[in-house]
Amino acid sequence: MSYRQSSLLRLRVVADADPGALARVLERFQNLNVLPRRVIAEYGMNDTLHIQIDVFGLREDQLALIAGKIGQAPSIVNTYWHPV
Repeated sequence: MSYRQSSLLRLRVVADADPGALARVLERFQNLNVLPRRVIAEYGMNDTLHIQIDVFGLREDQLALIAGKIGQAPSIVNTYWHPV
């Protein structure tokens, strides 16, 4: 596995303040049997939920696919990822 394939990646999600939003985001990782290294969720202004998930061991293309699927959910405002 190359360095780029095994680096720490961060997914950031902005969602409507829906009680199920965090569960829907984490469900994508559960389906792949991936345990995130860190999960932070914070209730923000304007009834938004800000979610940050750090993962190790996923390829960038896998996380891009996950971000795309999460972005299709109705309560999701924005989603993107980047290397840490």
